[in-house]
Amino acid sequence: MATNIFRSLLRPRIKTSFFKRYESSEKRVVIHDPFSNKPEKNKESYLQVIKFFEGRDQRRRGHVEFIYAALGRMKEFGVNNDLEAYKALVDVLPKGKLVPTNIFQAEFLHYPKHQQCAVDLLEQMENNGVMPDIEMEQMLLNTFGRRGIPLRKYWRMMYWMPKFRNLSPWYLPDKMPDDTLELAKLAIQRITSVDPDNNINVWQTEEIEFALDKTWIVSGQSRIQKLLLAEQPIKEPLVIKGPYHVYLRDQSVTYFTLLGKIRPEPKDDIDWDDVSKIEKPSGIPGFIGKNTLPSIKCTVHEQDDGTILAICATGTSSRDSLLSWIRLLEKHDNPLLANIPVIFTLLAPTSDISLQETQPALQEEDNIERAG
Repeated sequence: MATNIFRSLLRPRIKTSFFKRYESSEKRVVIHDPFSNKPEKNKESYLQVIKFFEGRDQRRRGHVEFIYAALGRMKEFGVNNDLEAYKALVDVLPKGKLVPTNIFQAEFLHYPKHQQCAVDLLEQMENNGVMPDIEMEQMLLNTFGRRGIPLRKYWRMMYWMPKFRNLSPWYLPDKMPDDTLELAKLAIQRITSVDPDNNINVWQTEEIEFALDKTWIVSGQSRIQKLLLAEQPIKEPLVIKGPYHVYLRDQSVTYFTLLGKIRPEPKDDIDWDDVSKIEKPSGIPGFIGKNTLPSIKCTVHEQDDGTILAICATGTSSRDSLLSWIRLLEKHDNPLLANIPVIFTLLAPTSDISLQETQPALQEEDNIERAG
């Protein structure tokens, strides 16, 4: 009887004390984000937050969570491509404690949470194209030992990343220019490098009298494309297709193509086994000795869906700027464009001005415009 009375008196006290402890602990929990208090988002403030975390607590409790939070804020502070910032995060991990001391710890993933955190950090470096150095190897060796998974990840990165670093034939600087015109030049140069005879021109729409968009145009066209355009049938309209996107590292550039009709394949009924009438060799087809196109379809601009006659990128990507591009092509050694219709197949205009001027009589759902 006394035992039951004691239990009945003790149970509510336990519940009450647990509830109060939960309330008090909930009041004491404060979520603090040190990265949000920085008014300037730059590299100096980012490294300052890391140094503040290292000096706040000697045991560095919660360092794994801090590293994951810092990895997520790298792009905001503009240090996602900075090697020094990654090495500062690796330096947050404790040294010596995470090194396995026997074969069982090495095989059964000693401190798996910390090793996975370091592997994720190295993967983010790999995704951003940041190549580690020898100092990074020594830091990982001091932190996880020679049998650690992060050090193996580092070795794989140092094997493959130097092989792919300069593998692309189109060189891009480590820091891309902020000017959109320079980015457009790099993009058009990369796309048109399939033809070494290609010429890249930078025009201003102010050269056209009735142009609405005052912007720049980067156009690429070779001599072969000019001849292909000169032989296009006048009754067959040309098509401007786009917008397409080409990526230069983390920057995207929009471009358009001028597409024409494919030349018909010539019918060749010559019996090559007949040696009764051997003609003189005609020489190398093309521009050597003559100004006509070869009879066979052999140029890189003649694709299955059409003949690419020109390519461009404009500052506004609007229909009025593309219309100015056609007028500028006509002005620069393409007189056939004055008599041949051009179809614009943009899915939607990027500015209201070009829509009002170039499509006054069309409905809003009609996305095709003809300009002659």
